[in-house]
Amino acid sequence: MVSESRFWDRIAARYARQPIADEESYRKKLAITRGLLGPDMQLLEFGCGTGSTAIVHAPHARHIQAIDISPRMLDIARGKAEAAGITNITFEEAGIDDYEAPDGGYDMVLGLSILHLLADRDAAIAKVHRMLKPGGLFVTSTTCLGDSMRWMKAVVPVGRAVGLMPLVRVFTAQELEASLTGAGFAIEQNWQPGKGKAVFIVARKAG
Repeated sequence: MVSESRFWDRIAARYARQPIADEESYRKKLAITRGLLGPDMQLLEFGCGTGSTAIVHAPHARHIQAIDISPRMLDIARGKAEAAGITNITFEEAGIDDYEAPDGGYDMVLGLSILHLLADRDAAIAKVHRMLKPGGLFVTSTTCLGDSMRWMKAVVPVGRAVGLMPLVRVFTAQELEASLTGAGFAIEQNWQPGKGKAVFIVARKAG
């Protein structure tokens, strides 16, 4: 069984070349998020991958701290940011579980296509809540396989054992919503473009 960082390192170049599966929905999510940004905002994106989303949002924020567990993904991200002339993103090798940040340090946290790849989503969501300022926003787009592909629970251990799959958690949208509200978030927007598609949620910390 390969480590998670090694798995993502191995597929980084191929991942970077892949077209966006649902361009229309992706653009809508970007637009919704951009409408929530302000020029003085400090952002964190965990699981930033090759940096595409951070690069799009960077001109609309003061600074983005973008973290990922894959060094190769981060190398690609840095190259893309440099090519785009973006200077207000700091890319750092870290996962949300081991990332050190002061409580209340961020105006917004982005967790896109990542919560289903974490060993403990509840711990991650609780940490996000702590890192946000009062009134801060958590924006997440999450594949909820429990609503459409529950059989993945049986497939993932085999795929991981032979190095073909990363860790994948199977849960429903309802379970995700319960995790968010249980951590103290109020869900302000909840959109799913179609059955089996990722659930896009904007949740606010009280304050």
